[in-house]
Amino acid sequence: VIALVAPGFGHATVERIAINAVMAGCKPDYLPVLIAAVEAVCSPEFNLQAIQTTTNPATTWLVVNGPIVRQLEMNFGLNCLGQGNWANATLGRALRFCMQNIGRALPGEMDRATHGQPGKYLFCCAENEDQNPWEPLHVERGLRREQSAVTVMAAEGTTNINTHSKNAEEIIRAISMSMYRPAGNDYKAGGEPWMIFGPEHAQILKEGGFSKAEVKARLWEESKMPVSLMSEIDMGRANHERRAELGELTRETLLPVSVKASLIGIIVAGGPGTHSVLVSSFGNSRSVMRTIR
Repeated sequence: VIALVAPGFGHATVERIAINAVMAGCKPDYLPVLIAAVEAVCSPEFNLQAIQTTTNPATTWLVVNGPIVRQLEMNFGLNCLGQGNWANATLGRALRFCMQNIGRALPGEMDRATHGQPGKYLFCCAENEDQNPWEPLHVERGLRREQSAVTVMAAEGTTNINTHSKNAEEIIRAISMSMYRPAGNDYKAGGEPWMIFGPEHAQILKEGGFSKAEVKARLWEESKMPVSLMSEIDMGRANHERRAELGELTRETLLPVSVKASLIGIIVAGGPGTHSVLVSSFGNSRSVMRTIR
């Protein structure tokens, strides 16, 4: 038994995970990645019970790092979030099968998503470590570069950020303003939003003198949103969720998107082009990484 999968708390044995992998079209050497992903989503801090049963469109996003990316020929470049790669597609689909078939989160039953989102079919990519000017995600989180790992995040959706600027300060400003979401969970709950920087934007930021930690700090500071943009009832929810952290909110409060700057996640992925992607989070969840054995 690898884990108990909420909300039905079915036993995710290696055999059952393998069955779902076969149904999704996985090749045999994909199985260690899927086992690590199932273990990760069932960690308490990921809050799978809420993700599986919410009316929110939240879904699980897989990011793979390390040598296994090339071994499995995963896509980390052009169209890495789209179609056309067998490993990305089947791993993302297999995790959804495990969550649905073992965890019993069936649409319209325990899965109560109002609309859902296409990422609930699959949402999986690898990091473009070759063109990452900073340390890759698994190294940032304490692993060796030669280790392989999978990280799971609770994604509310994606927003394309297209700026042709070649100036690091302008890119920071454009992204910060794009993070404003008065009706989003990140601001109400103090979430964990993610940035997928395209290699072009990442290189401009690096050449502009920004470390990954400095990018996070600037985005956190400059994306603080006036509470006055929220509806009254959503302001009340934010007050309930974040009073211990921020005290009583007023209309003049500038609300940070996350509890601290380090909770803004960053990976580098994709191909050429002036695009990056904001991945807003479910809010009441934290990403989990597991090494692939």
